[in-house]
Amino acid sequence: MILCDINEAGRYAAISAAMAIAIDWLAAHLSNPFEPGVKTIGQSAGGNDIFVKYEEPALLPREKVQLEAHRRYIDIQMPLKGAEKMGWCALRDLKLPRGPYDTDRDVVFFGDAATTLVTVKPGQMAIFFPEDAHAPNIGLGNHRKLIIKVPVE
Repeated sequence: MILCDINEAGRYAAISAAMAIAIDWLAAHLSNPFEPGVKTIGQSAGGNDIFVKYEEPALLPREKVQLEAHRRYIDIQMPLKGAEKMGWCALRDLKLPRGPYDTDRDVVFFGDAATTLVTVKPGQMAIFFPEDAHAPNIGLGNHRKLIIKVPVE
């Protein structure tokens, strides 16, 4: 997991060509009007879509948010309106899957508790890799955020 200021995100473009596309897009479009939905912003070298999801989820108490993990995508999560708490735990430490891995949705959920809680503010972003289980959307009230899904290749 990486937590950083959006102005420092460029240093992580070296992770992969797909990550560079995502970070460049973010820098160029951060001030765009908020439009809920999903749109493709590029393709990885392997031909997989890089896409952004604009969401308006309700924030929930920590005990109601499940840890989740992905295999095929890296998540870049960035709150746009108000701070958001996110839980984290190393995937290798989890013992309580809440069902099988969903291949179509690229997600598996867990009943374990997060071992770490971080606050991510507007202007910051959290990057979660496949080895990072995360529990987003912790807090109270309504929320706006974007999530960029970067293929792992």
